[in-house]
Amino acid sequence: MVSQRLKLIRKFFGEGKELIDKDPVQSSEKLYKAVEESVKTLAYLYDLKDVLEKVDKHGRWTVAFLESVVKKLRDRVEGLREAWDVANYLHVWGFHEGKLDKESIEMRIPSIEKLLRSLEEIVEAAK
Repeated sequence: MVSQRLKLIRKFFGEGKELIDKDPVQSSEKLYKAVEESVKTLAYLYDLKDVLEKVDKHGRWTVAFLESVVKKLRDRVEGLREAWDVANYLHVWGFHEGKLDKESIEMRIPSIEKLLRSLEEIVEAAK
């Protein structure tokens, strides 16, 4: 399951970077999705039963559930809170509002890369 999630995260991240010049709106959304899926993966890796039970009961993830994961793990996963903040900014101002240009998106990528590195280190250590 984790390897499939990592593959999806890398796919979203790669597509987000590729679309910066052609379609900043879709680029913003793909980068957001990379972080969203990272947060979900961390919930499973850290076995956050209380959040996962709420997701199961509700039938889907919500921003509030994702935020719960970030609050619980922010001190345990390097770059998590920053990447989550960046992702939300991209989601609202890049995707929904369509207000971000290439430079505005590019300057936020390092925060996402930092989270992805942390996630990969956590997965590797869990093996």
